[in-house]
Amino acid sequence: MSLAYKILTAAQWADFQATGVFKGAPVDLADGYIHMSTAAQVAETAARHFAGQTGLVFATFDLAALGDAVRLEPSRGGQLFPHLYGDLPMDAVVAFSGTVPDGA
Repeated sequence: MSLAYKILTAAQWADFQATGVFKGAPVDLADGYIHMSTAAQVAETAARHFAGQTGLVFATFDLAALGDAVRLEPSRGGQLFPHLYGDLPMDAVVAFSGTVPDGA
């Protein structure tokens, strides 16, 4: 796996673009890491945690650029999810879209 996805609200994305770093959504800050999804998980994550929300941004990240700060850890039903222990830098973004990414 070389890519991971983070779903951001429009306000979070605007702040991320302005500052160049994303420190996490409230749930990320509470859990101590930034929740991300694989291509196989991002659609379910959107449906489960962002249902009915508009203006979402699906940001695609290069995991190699994030290095050892990323850990694959079990979550829903034992699936391994990428968790980032640190800030998310804008220079790790390889793509972004207002819809679930193609192939995800």
